[in-house]
Amino acid sequence: MNEIDRYETLHAAWRWEVPPRFNIHTVCCERWAADPSRPALVIEDEAGNVGRHTYAELADAVERLAAGLRQLGVERGDRVAIVLPQCLETVVAHFAVYRLGAVAMPLSMLFGPEALVYRLVDSGARVAIVDAEVRDALAAVSSQCPALAATVVVGGRAAAPAEHAWQDLLASERDGNPVADTLPTDPAVLIYTSGTTGPPKGALMPQQALLGNIPGFVASQNGFPRPGDVFWSPADWAWTGGLMDAMLPTLYFGQVLVGYRGRFSPEKAFELMARHGVTNTFLFPTALKAMMKAVPSPRGQYELRLRAIMSAGEAVGDTVFAWCDKALGVTVNEMFGQTEINYIVGNSCEDWPARAGSMGRPYPGHRVAVIDDWGEPLPPGELGEVAVNRRDRHGDPDPVFFLGYWNNPAATERKFSGDWCRTGDLAICDEGGYLWYKGRSDDMFKAAGYRIGPSEVENCLVGHPAVANAAVVPKPDPDRGAVVKAYVVLAAGYEAGAALVEALQLHVRGQLAPYEYPKEIEFIDALPMTTTGKVQRRVLRLQEEERARAGGVSG
Repeated sequence: MNEIDRYETLHAAWRWEVPPRFNIHTVCCERWAADPSRPALVIEDEAGNVGRHTYAELADAVERLAAGLRQLGVERGDRVAIVLPQCLETVVAHFAVYRLGAVAMPLSMLFGPEALVYRLVDSGARVAIVDAEVRDALAAVSSQCPALAATVVVGGRAAAPAEHAWQDLLASERDGNPVADTLPTDPAVLIYTSGTTGPPKGALMPQQALLGNIPGFVASQNGFPRPGDVFWSPADWAWTGGLMDAMLPTLYFGQVLVGYRGRFSPEKAFELMARHGVTNTFLFPTALKAMMKAVPSPRGQYELRLRAIMSAGEAVGDTVFAWCDKALGVTVNEMFGQTEINYIVGNSCEDWPARAGSMGRPYPGHRVAVIDDWGEPLPPGELGEVAVNRRDRHGDPDPVFFLGYWNNPAATERKFSGDWCRTGDLAICDEGGYLWYKGRSDDMFKAAGYRIGPSEVENCLVGHPAVANAAVVPKPDPDRGAVVKAYVVLAAGYEAGAALVEALQLHVRGQLAPYEYPKEIEFIDALPMTTTGKVQRRVLRLQEEERARAGGVSG
């Protein structure tokens, strides 16, 4: 394993250079369009159709769409919903909105009517750009969204007075208006948090948030870009992970971005990476686990060019970490961040040693600490909440911060303790500055007086060949308060039974503390997941509480 450690040198030398004027469209699209042949996008669909697009083509489409949106009344600061998959139109829509100085509000294609209404009403979105597949869902609730003046349909014809076909809008003549003269602190993106701990909140991101993500992106992708770098990730471009960790930083550096409009599968992931020469990727731990179980020896089946893998969302764990190193020949760089303050902590294996299971160290430009309930930094070895300071080690403002929660100043205020922005995630920092994730503050629980971090038990379970995925939650117990319970998704070829339960319990007891092994194991077909690939332990925890109230017995 690489033991080169340039961390302190890199961190000490980093200084933020935020220009007085900054627009995401200008830096990610317009500046590369002068070269008419520079490739930008490769988009493949489930049928195997592949489209290739240059930065010049992007810039032309962006200018035309911006003119069309201006005709629909979109003005600076207006929110524009974007409900699209990984496709050309998603990139064009984002850049057109930034060009106007408006605010892009990406929404998942998986959202149902209720989720759409909540976000459209709360944001006061003026226009929605939607895929034909979700038009009906939006049309059914558009009357409940008084601010929504128009809908732009991609891949279909306009079927109502307030609807406009994408192709018709793209046929608009350029109106000669320049790119909006935006400040780095002007709003650019409104992304709603997943709402796992309450109603979704809209995090308003400034233009400069992209700059705040760049040092972490470069480090986690092992010095991106290098000549010939090609990036792909299955992360939905409607979320921070897909937008700020994949789409925008790749285009910021003028490299090729691969998009896939289709369902994720381990085999398809390997096929895409091999076919399009992908060198860099972001893969959720859940995706890596599925790939490890489905294709244990991928280099024997696929010609891969991978040189860097970033992973985030959950802890990767020793088993998956070791598999990537051996089977893919790539050391995973784990990363930690959240919508409000993204790409703040992680690894960069070519610049400092990656520690299996560690979140990593604070990326250059970010001052990160583990703090107590009163907002004071804790010494190494003590459990606390990960937080980021508004200013870096040099005293300069960190551009990674969100502007605040949309129309929710009280929630914004609660997010901070002085200049420290709280993440809600618990960790321990060791003497070397590495952070070790211990779970969400609301995921931690006590069983028989012991504090349990579910991710450690889950990662241990996944290390057993019979386990494809696992989630650990407390099960109410009248004598001990709670006992450790595991929900397990089996790998192909294994059957549930008492013998397997005992084998899994012995597996955990042999590697962790005796009090951490699951007293009960329930086998299920799939874990409840967010659309960003995170396990919804809260759903399972509430299920256990409901069962306890009803006096039921889980199996």
